[in-house]
Amino acid sequence: MSEPQSEVTTTKPEGAPAPAPTPIDDPAMVGALNLTEVAAAKVQEIRDAEDIEPSYGLRVKVMGGGCAGFQYDLYFDEPADGDNVFSVQGVQLLCDQMSFMYLMGTTIDYVEGLQGAGFKFNNPNTTGSCGCGSSFSV
Repeated sequence: MSEPQSEVTTTKPEGAPAPAPTPIDDPAMVGALNLTEVAAAKVQEIRDAEDIEPSYGLRVKVMGGGCAGFQYDLYFDEPADGDNVFSVQGVQLLCDQMSFMYLMGTTIDYVEGLQGAGFKFNNPNTTGSCGCGSSFSV
């Protein structure tokens, strides 16, 4: 499987119209949030099946909760002011600044197995997770 190709962008400041996001000049940000080919295909499959607006991206968010302290959330959304916007494997990933602090370097995969199927986060910033794997600590 090839290495995910990514491009990083950010939206305009508050009050500005919401045109297409503009690239961030910092090359260190490229690849900071990745999606495998399998995960990207699954996102596209869901987008097509649910007839998601073309302007919406996949929001990747960290929220407080779960037995280990934090949990991930994925949903389709419009870019918001201040978002980091990553174009990876043909999918637009949206990430707010607070979540990005916990997600930098993360690769999202889609796995199927005996216990079910779902998106799996390979996050180098975690120090532990709960037994069921639905939450993490840093």
